[in-house]
Amino acid sequence: MISVRARILVPVLVMILLGDALISWLVLRDSHHEIEEVYDAQLAQSARLLQGVLRQGDAGEADWERLYQAFDQAMSRVGVDGVAHPYETRLTFQVWRSDGELLVRSAEAPVLAAPPATLGAHDLLDNSNEWCAFLLADPQQGLLIWVGERDDIRQDLIQRIMRHTLWPTLIGVPLLTLVIWLVIGWGLKPLRSMARKLRVRQTGSLHPLRLKPLPSDLEPMQTALNRLLLQVEELLARERRFIADAAHELRTPLAILRIHAQNARNAATAEQRHEALDFLVSGVDRATRIGSQLLTMARIEPQLSDPQRSRVQLTELVREELAELTPLALNKGVDLVLEGDEECWVETEPVALAIALQNLVTNALNFSPPGSEVKVVIGDNRLSVEDQGPGIDEADMERLFERFYSRGNANGAGLGLAIVEMIVDKIGCDLRLYNLRQGGLCAELTLSQARAS
Repeated sequence: MISVRARILVPVLVMILLGDALISWLVLRDSHHEIEEVYDAQLAQSARLLQGVLRQGDAGEADWERLYQAFDQAMSRVGVDGVAHPYETRLTFQVWRSDGELLVRSAEAPVLAAPPATLGAHDLLDNSNEWCAFLLADPQQGLLIWVGERDDIRQDLIQRIMRHTLWPTLIGVPLLTLVIWLVIGWGLKPLRSMARKLRVRQTGSLHPLRLKPLPSDLEPMQTALNRLLLQVEELLARERRFIADAAHELRTPLAILRIHAQNARNAATAEQRHEALDFLVSGVDRATRIGSQLLTMARIEPQLSDPQRSRVQLTELVREELAELTPLALNKGVDLVLEGDEECWVETEPVALAIALQNLVTNALNFSPPGSEVKVVIGDNRLSVEDQGPGIDEADMERLFERFYSRGNANGAGLGLAIVEMIVDKIGCDLRLYNLRQGGLCAELTLSQARAS
């Protein structure tokens, strides 16, 4: 891809060239017309000057002849003496009586059989030469005065004037291009500096950019890059934490599984083999739960960085989750009970809340004895999970949310309540654990009430 400077400069130059060409064409057209008008005005002025001279020739025909000759010489000496102007033209003239009789004409004037029929400015063609002329009538003396100049000479002078007008444009556009190129380069210098500093950064460096000073247009870019670097760093931190957690927690179960497998292989009796295989199956189940919980944490943690809240019918959500957990409750011989308001609406992230509820109910099932019940109570924007297990000592209450802390359950992964704590922190609700008077533990979630739809 071409550079930013070229991407900016090429369209700018194209627009400048097109605009300059259009403006130059308009200027040339209007200038040509105005110069033509100036030369036509000069012809009219010369005709009136000749009229004034002729009115001084009342003394006789001889005086008129001398006046004609003097005027012809004066109008034909363009460029002869040293004070001539480069834009002067050679004027010619003819004079007729009102009846069409030719009285006099200059040597270079076109030969006309009769005076032109049009008074004022007009064009005529004579011997392949075009003439620009002006015809003036003098009723006082009964004369027709004609003054003209060759059009090719006039156009040559006009072209010289136009060329002198265009030279500044032809020279100025390349100079302007150079100036624009340098100015754009100066304007893009901070961007090149940013790119250069990014190139020399170490490959694994995720430190925020600290480029000062920066133009206001580049500040959002630096902010966006720093945000991206922070997201990459958080992602890598989650991956490292997941790998460390998995390595930490799966190392012991895998070692125990290997021991149980060796015991099963070396068992002397069928009873010993069955016992070792039972331990092996239990160990596999625990390793599966640990892996499942770790994957749940890895999946839910980035999702909670920007929770998508919506209006949720809490009773319906709880009923669906309990239906999914019913097989686990039946396997443990524990009853699941739902109590509370049928029309409770909350404002929350439904997927995250469902995962938190699953972990709370699963945790209650793990600590409930067979024949007991786990009760889920809904009411007053609260969601409570109550079990009939042994409860928790007050001294251990604060450690329940630590990762891999699983007191009183050898098969637990120690991640369920850690996942719940992470979820409630992200979706903005409160979690409280306390022992029930009749025995057992209650986990109570306080949710945000939904606004009326």
